[in-house]
Amino acid sequence: MDARLDVPRRFCPSCGQWTSGRFRQGPGARPDARCPHCKSLERQRFLAVLTSCLSPVVEVGTLLDIAPADCTTAVLGELAPKRHIRMDIGYDARGIDLLGSVTAIPLADRVVDMLVCYHVLEHVPDDLAAMREFARVLAPGGVGLVQVPIRFGMPTDEDLSAGEAERVRRFGQHDHVRYYGDDFEQRLVDSGLVFTRTSPRSLVGERVCTVLGLIPDEWVWVVRSLAHADGDSADDGAPLVVPPPTGLTRALDAVVEAWAADLVRLSHARRRARKLRTELDTRSPTLGARLRARVPGRRHLSA
Repeated sequence: MDARLDVPRRFCPSCGQWTSGRFRQGPGARPDARCPHCKSLERQRFLAVLTSCLSPVVEVGTLLDIAPADCTTAVLGELAPKRHIRMDIGYDARGIDLLGSVTAIPLADRVVDMLVCYHVLEHVPDDLAAMREFARVLAPGGVGLVQVPIRFGMPTDEDLSAGEAERVRRFGQHDHVRYYGDDFEQRLVDSGLVFTRTSPRSLVGERVCTVLGLIPDEWVWVVRSLAHADGDSADDGAPLVVPPPTGLTRALDAVVEAWAADLVRLSHARRRARKLRTELDTRSPTLGARLRARVPGRRHLSA
């Protein structure tokens, strides 16, 4: 990427705050990953972007957030759901409204208008049962946002009997039982879900990904229930279309590029000012001191 685009600040769409310099390290010492204010990671910041795109087209009665993160509770609350249900299999420091397993969600059929399940399925031995539950609880017209670690170009690597050290080596964490591959999308279909997938690169452009601290090709699957138990179909199975790269994407990229170019020009101007100041001090220290005292914002020139 062009060095000009290594902009000196980051913006977090989860909490709406700017950070001087890059974000902090994330898990595994991943650079530029964690917002110092709300602790969000790349995937949670993209969730904030994605939900802002969906809010005009999805009316949320019941929102089910599976294994919620504190930094995304407020983001999802901006969708103004009538019921915001945070579900996990056990209590911890996070706020939980409902105890339950993704393989047996304790809700009635067709009641969820939006479901969020990020980085959960790779922990679940019977992931197909969980996906079937998504199809069962999603209301007609309801959507689910699903994300898993995935490696395209190879099949899913799965071993329910692997020990902890083997899981770390093969799946990335001791509590993962698989690393998804090309067959993940077929698993969704086999479970009664229709999907489309999107990424930060396709939605906001690569340059904006830098400013927001997003992984350009970290995919999210937008799923809907293909059919319900009574045989009704969900809008003939047509996938919800998440906007592809558009004029807005190009405009956002252009704004960031122009900003970065202005920063480069400012940096060059400061270097020239420092060079002239040094030359002036060498030739006439007294005159240089007097001139600097009269220049407004002289502290900025020496920054």
